Amino acid sequence: MCPRHHRNPPSNVFDLRLWPKRPGAPKRSGTPDRPGAPDRSGSGEDDGVARRDSQRAEPTTCPCGQGLPYADCCRRLHTGSADAPTAEALMRSRYAAFVVGDPEYLLRSWHTSTRPPRLRLDPGQRWTGLEIVDTDRGGLFDSTGTVEFRAHYREAGRPGTVAERSRFVREDGRWVYLDAGST
Repeated sequence: MCPRHHRNPPSNVFDLRLWPKRPGAPKRSGTPDRPGAPDRSGSGEDDGVARRDSQRAEPTTCPCGQGLPYADCCRRLHTGSADAPTAEALMRSRYAAFVVGDPEYLLRSWHTSTRPPRLRLDPGQRWTGLEIVDTDRGGLFDSTGTVEFRAHYREAGRPGTVAERSRFVREDGRWVYLDAGST
């Protein structure tokens, strides 16, 4: 995602275009999600380990926007007891993983060819809503699909929006996030 496509760029953008795509590629500084990003945890150390944000309480209603209880919706995907049946369901579950602070799920649901070696979420960023703008394919019998969305957040008291058209593919029969394009 290019900064010109959204206002107030967030500190953890979904865009992969600047990330290393192969082992041994040079790491670039950038956002906390990107390898080589500066540590914002306040500890001054970056051990590179993805951790669930233990300070965030598990929501009652799933943050993906479907209106179901979290335990009956995206939590099943986050814990690995179910797989997303469609590309849109995977997109919603990935958004919910950002909300609940689950980088392990984000990495597991990422295509092996584009997955970063680690992922840290910005604890100061609060995701506030997801809008699915459009979907193309990505159904039960498809092998590829795209989901265009707007994800809203607040950081340092200011609202922001990430707008993206994400590509998804099946890997070993499961939907996974491949990469992003700007909208």
